[in-house]
Formats: sequence, structure tokens, C-alpha cells
Amino acid sequence: MPNASNSPQDIVVDKELNALGLICPEPVMMIRKSIRELNSGEILKVTADDPSTTRDIPKFCQFMDHQLLASETLEVPYCYWIKKH
Repeated sequence: MPNASNSPQDIVVDKELNALGLICPEPVMMIRKSIRELNSGEILKVTADDPSTTRDIPKFCQFMDHQLLASETLEVPYCYWIKKH
């Protein structure tokens, strides 16, 4: 999936998740837990270094009907901005 188009600097984050050092499936499990604590429309920023997150996080968002507002995946650490549905 190509990087989402929004500029991350413009995104107001409600919660941050540091998933550095975690490997699949831990980052997605932590994202799921963090998303549950948010209200609809709130935004979670995820920082990760596991290459599988570049595949897993967009698929998670699609499956769970959350919106991947932006992602930075060209270099480590990877960053993702997810808006809860």
C-alpha cells in the first residue's frame, strides 16, 4: 500500500504507541488494545521498527474499518497515524 497522503505534521494525535523492538504479531496486538481506549474519531500515532508492520498495519486498518491517515515507511522507525472509526 502506498503511503497515505496527509502530511503528518498537520495531524493532531490523541495517543501515541511506541512499538519499537516488538515483532509480529505484537505491534498489531498493542495497536488493537490502544485503539479500544480511544473514542471514535481520535487518532493514534504508532512508531515501530518491525518491517512486517508495513504490511500488517494497513491490513489491520482495512479489516477493522479504521482510517490510516498517513504513514512514513521509507526508513526506520516507521510511523503510522490511525483514526479510529
